[in-house]
Amino acid sequence: MDDVKAGIRRYIEDNFIMGARQVALGDADSFLEHHVLDSTGFLELIAYLEQAHGIKVEDDEMLPENLDSLDNVAQFLARKRAA
Repeated sequence: MDDVKAGIRRYIEDNFIMGARQVALGDADSFLEHHVLDSTGFLELIAYLEQAHGIKVEDDEMLPENLDSLDNVAQFLARKRAA
């Protein structure tokens, strides 16, 4: 799971933060509350997850509980792989 989080963190940092944050993003920090992702950013994150991890994120799965932090995304991916 740590490898999954590291890959997602790298994607977020490379594509959205680009060195602009003074404080590192914590695993449980909300992407929305910390202004890391907006609605378009979430769509880009979903496309990345689908391509990089070979999953399909269904419309009813596009929820903060699944996608709004590194912890949530890692847990969501683990559930998708187990299904």
